[in-house]
Amino acid sequence: MWIETETQVKFIFLRHGKTKGNEEQRYIGKTDEPLSEAGIQELLMQKKKGVFPDIQRLYESPMKRCRMTGEILYPAWSPILVPEWKEIDFGIWEGKNYEELRQDESYQAWIDSGGKIPFPKGESKELFIRRCVEGFQRIWKEICENKGQQPEAIGVIAHGGTIMAILSHYLDGAYFAYQVKNGQGYVCTVSGTKEKFCFANVQKIE
Repeated sequence: MWIETETQVKFIFLRHGKTKGNEEQRYIGKTDEPLSEAGIQELLMQKKKGVFPDIQRLYESPMKRCRMTGEILYPAWSPILVPEWKEIDFGIWEGKNYEELRQDESYQAWIDSGGKIPFPKGESKELFIRRCVEGFQRIWKEICENKGQQPEAIGVIAHGGTIMAILSHYLDGAYFAYQVKNGQGYVCTVSGTKEKFCFANVQKIE
């Protein structure tokens, strides 16, 4: 009888560097912004300090700000793009900031709900979490099925929302508990089989 053996991999989840929209505290989801010059310089400075762990494989959101971050931090690795990890769709609030929205009744209703109701003409948090988790489950199964090419550490460069979605789902924590600034993230160990696995030893990268 064949028994599936356990897989154990360290994941490094990193939020992309700053964009102009991030600097202006705007809701940037589906807008495909590049990194700002300040964002590029911040990443280079962090890299020089040795903040980012070594990896043997790299997965990314296909959005420009993530791909640029990967080129800066891990230039030796060709990324595998995960479309499910694109940032959430902020709907009619896309590109706007608090000052532009604070008189909007729908925005106040969203704040009062604790961020639980869907963005107007955008995406709900539940659907967003579901697609991010589906993306992770897909790559985890691929890792488990390729035992001969199994890396010890995997880099994930995605969005703040993507990281919050995945970690809050698997660690049973509050969604906003896993917020991170640009260029920051988490290291954690994922172990188990392709059908049943868990996250452990979570540490923040700052």
